[in-house]
Amino acid sequence: MRAEHNQPTDRESVRTTGSTEALPVAPALGASLDQARMPLKSTLVTHRILLTSGLAIVLGAAAAAVAQLLMLLINVITDICFYGGKASVFAPVHQAGIHSSTFVLQPTTAYIGAWVIVMPVIGGLIAGVMARWGSRAIQGHGIPEAMEQILEHESNIPPRVTWLKPVSSAFAIGTGGPFGAEGPIISTGGALGSLIGQFLRVTAQERKVLLAAGAAAGMAAVFGAPVASVAMAVELLLFELRPRSLIPVALATVVATGVRYVILGPGAVFAMPQATEPTGTGLMILILLGLVVGYASVWVTRSVYFVEDMFAKLPVHWMWWPAIGAIAAGVIGFFEPATLGVGYSNIDRLVQNGFAGAGLGALFAFGLLKFVSWSVSLGSGTSGGTLAPLFMIGGSMGALIAMGLNDILPSLHLSVGIAALVGMGAMFAGSSRALLTAVIFCFETTRQPATFLPLLGGCAAAYLISAMTMKNTIMTEKIERRGVRVPSEYVADALAQVKVGAVCTRDVRSLKTSDELGEVQRWLQSGRERAQHQGYPVLDDAGRIRGVVTRRELFSSTHARVTRVGDLLTRGPIVVFEEHSLRDASDLMVAENVGRLVVVDRNNPTHMVGVLTRSDVLAANAKRIHEMRDVSRHIRIRQSLWHFGGHPHPGHEGKAP
Repeated sequence: MRAEHNQPTDRESVRTTGSTEALPVAPALGASLDQARMPLKSTLVTHRILLTSGLAIVLGAAAAAVAQLLMLLINVITDICFYGGKASVFAPVHQAGIHSSTFVLQPTTAYIGAWVIVMPVIGGLIAGVMARWGSRAIQGHGIPEAMEQILEHESNIPPRVTWLKPVSSAFAIGTGGPFGAEGPIISTGGALGSLIGQFLRVTAQERKVLLAAGAAAGMAAVFGAPVASVAMAVELLLFELRPRSLIPVALATVVATGVRYVILGPGAVFAMPQATEPTGTGLMILILLGLVVGYASVWVTRSVYFVEDMFAKLPVHWMWWPAIGAIAAGVIGFFEPATLGVGYSNIDRLVQNGFAGAGLGALFAFGLLKFVSWSVSLGSGTSGGTLAPLFMIGGSMGALIAMGLNDILPSLHLSVGIAALVGMGAMFAGSSRALLTAVIFCFETTRQPATFLPLLGGCAAAYLISAMTMKNTIMTEKIERRGVRVPSEYVADALAQVKVGAVCTRDVRSLKTSDELGEVQRWLQSGRERAQHQGYPVLDDAGRIRGVVTRRELFSSTHARVTRVGDLLTRGPIVVFEEHSLRDASDLMVAENVGRLVVVDRNNPTHMVGVLTRSDVLAANAKRIHEMRDVSRHIRIRQSLWHFGGHPHPGHEGKAP
């Protein structure tokens, strides 16, 4: 709120306005209180959310269409490279090699034999060339790059990335790269949302919401997991949980999932036999399994970046790294074709206990080979996703542990499918620290309610281990190395919970408009305690607030002819009410570029209650710091026992009540 010093200042001449972003600000005190513009309802969102929600709905449908086109492009390239054009990739028909729920064609060695070693190298070379002469932003698995654009570049993703990322990923995956398609699809959906936000007149905050909505819609379109997609957007992209961002993202995921249902039908993406609730012993074992997999997730993350550091030391241009890394994928794929491509059918096999007939050795070999193939290829800087590979690595560990325990203690009757699912979620939760995303995703893609409790326990255990032993995650390590600070905690704003009236300074030394400037200057130079402030509120002779004058203004040589303090005032005071929050006040300080606000009484806005300074705002953090750091005990067992027994506590006998 502003108040001009030359306007009428009685109670009936105050104008206030409401805002969702800052404080009531009035450029003049000329309108009556009855004519004031006041907020009539909740202002959690403004009318602009209708724009972002409408765009998010359109974006959800567009991202779903783009996701299906990318899957089709991957299938076409896979068909050409591994099937010789003999596979049916233009319709979701049931045939060998196609995962029915996602319609992804799995690479095979049946038609090309040893040429399988060469195919991933070709894809890596194409990805490297596109990164070299297109944009290096297409390297990696997509989410870290989207994070960086949100945190550092106001969600402005270069338009060329919108087509470079999916095309390069299609070649890298379609030629047998051991990556998931979800990362590139998420990245492409986010780039599409950013592109729309760059064409329209929107704020950086709204553009961030569109980016997150596009990314979440892409994930929902692939896996039919709208709630998990919203959780992913919150935990990895938005870094907030507010209505203005949550509503558009949720609408986008619903629309994208609806489009998927129209094309591929509803149902679980990863078909799993009907699961039963684990016993108490079984639940404890699954939680311990989460701890083990969580510890492994730390080393999986470190391994990826260790490989990346090794590639950085090669004496060749980075354009060649993806092709070099793809050699490992090709060689391993020759011996174990299941490690090639997105491998969604392998996830089906894990949750269905499909490795039971093959034995522990085959399961261990698959998990280990998939890890080596994926980590080397991803560390080389190619374009591909991480979610599906992490699921296969974690699922293999979970199934391996369960099968081993069942062999040792047959009476346990552990469900290998549930153990594999917990391993999948724990691996993703530990490596990304997206706990809710991991739990909800595993539940939504299998539609098995009995898995929810072990998933929550196992993923929480993995999250605990990761948070205690690893500073960064597989999603943040790369951009943290480039100096980007990624939020790791989403907490309530401490300043929003403290009212101005609770911390403002009420015993304020003020000046009068009629004070002689020379006398005030001499008083300021006296060195007295209250003469050392940097700013002073100015009142008229009737005690009504007129403005604020700074120490610099009082000594400014440009005011040599000014004789009274009131003549220095060039604008009215910037004021807040006692019931405003410190968040409102600090935002207003920044917006108005001032270091202090005048606190006034809402019932009499010309009456100064106190002054709020930057120091007062900073000091308000003391409560938050105390709650975080100071250890104390409020109930002592010994004292409580004496109290409930009706006896006076030792040491208090004889004291007057």
